Amino acid sequence: MKIHEYQGKELFRKHGMVTPRGFACFSVDEAVEAAKNLGGSVWVVKAQIHAGGRGKGGGVKVAKSIEEVREKAKAILGMQLVTHQTGPEGQKVRRLLVEEGAAIAKELYVGMVVDRVTQRVCLMASSEGGMDIEEVAAHTPEKIHKVFVDPVKGLTDAEAADVAAKIGVPAASVPQACALLKGLYRCFVDTDSSLAEINPMILTADGRVVALDAKLNFDDNALFRHPELMEMRDLDEEDPLEIEASKYGLSYISLDGNIGCMVNGAGLAMATMDTIKLFGGTPANFLDVGGGATADKVTAAFKIMLSNPKVKAILVNIFGGIMKCDTIAAGVVAAAREVHLSVPLVVRMKGTNEELGKKILKDSGLPIISADNMAQAGQGVVAAVKAAAAKKAAAKKAKAAPKAKAKPKAAAKKAKPVVKKAKKKPAKKAAPKKPVKKAAKKVVKKVVKKAAKKAKPAKRAPAKKTKKAKGKKK
Repeated sequence: MKIHEYQGKELFRKHGMVTPRGFACFSVDEAVEAAKNLGGSVWVVKAQIHAGGRGKGGGVKVAKSIEEVREKAKAILGMQLVTHQTGPEGQKVRRLLVEEGAAIAKELYVGMVVDRVTQRVCLMASSEGGMDIEEVAAHTPEKIHKVFVDPVKGLTDAEAADVAAKIGVPAASVPQACALLKGLYRCFVDTDSSLAEINPMILTADGRVVALDAKLNFDDNALFRHPELMEMRDLDEEDPLEIEASKYGLSYISLDGNIGCMVNGAGLAMATMDTIKLFGGTPANFLDVGGGATADKVTAAFKIMLSNPKVKAILVNIFGGIMKCDTIAAGVVAAAREVHLSVPLVVRMKGTNEELGKKILKDSGLPIISADNMAQAGQGVVAAVKAAAAKKAAAKKAKAAPKAKAKPKAAAKKAKPVVKKAKKKPAKKAAPKKPVKKAAKKVVKKVVKKAAKKAKPAKRAPAKKTKKAKGKKK
């Protein structure tokens, strides 16, 4: 679970750490009132979201007058703040922190995490504050100094002083730095944190050591003993699907892929996602149903996965230890029927009551793809996604095909009149035959006249008969 910067600073102050004075604000008017109550001539208006990189995204502004505080607050409150941790969609700003300005002389970095190799809390510190510690680790790892704290002794004065000196804290300010580092360790342990970070921890012009920022993440498994921390939870900052999953005791995290995963056990879930990636797919979520999943829990898991429109197939990978395969199989069948499953479903299960579970899936009559091992499951679900995509593309193409064929028909209709005209043209050419016959008759008449001139007058009458006869013959 994460909390806001202003909430983290409240916890820091309870553990004896120095932070700037400030107030959380939910409106522009509250921001202006906060600046007036703080006094001074410089204030910082900070967006409160569960993500780093707010300054680069335009979510942290310095104001040098009350009117500027109003302007900055109005610009930031309600904005969709995009940082390298929010993704391209960004996060809406609903809260502000208005605090007094600080005369920064030097920026440093301090953080704490649980190191799983040594099984101890690891204190990390660097002289390169105000920037991503990942970049420092990648390019100048020698500038990061670590201390693995003994859980019995805690962070000692000597260890704290040594780290402070290594990151460039002046000798006069080392005692203050030691107090802040030891306070951070106590806060980390007391709240069951998984991450505590101050970036930057600053040295002011007058030599003070101040936590200018605060980032705290808590172990969800320990929240049952921290009701005071649960009150700090901001549901507006969390994924709605993750909130819904938590109601059923499901461990769910949304990812960017298109293959939904339902697995029992975090380790197996990670291995399942790796297998999907190995065969060219991308997981859409991490989902651990735990060891005591019921049919209702499995149904809830299916509904949550299918609420993501990106999901094009689902892979269920179950190891039947505490959880029995037949129980999961019954839950899968019931869930598939209730949600009217419309995407491919691949199921791989091994362990207790495995054969009975497979029989339940087979007898269900549902189009469930069974797999005997993780490789088959990974290949099967990736192939199913590709096949579904190809089928969808073919259907889309077929739907568009009649429209494309309509054009030649129109062209044919236009061509028909041309053909008809072409057929009529020879008939028009045949018309000149009449003039040819007339010409032939004229020629015949001329020949007849010449013949008549040569004939004697006495024989003119019979010559006419002869002329007709000759004309007929010709």
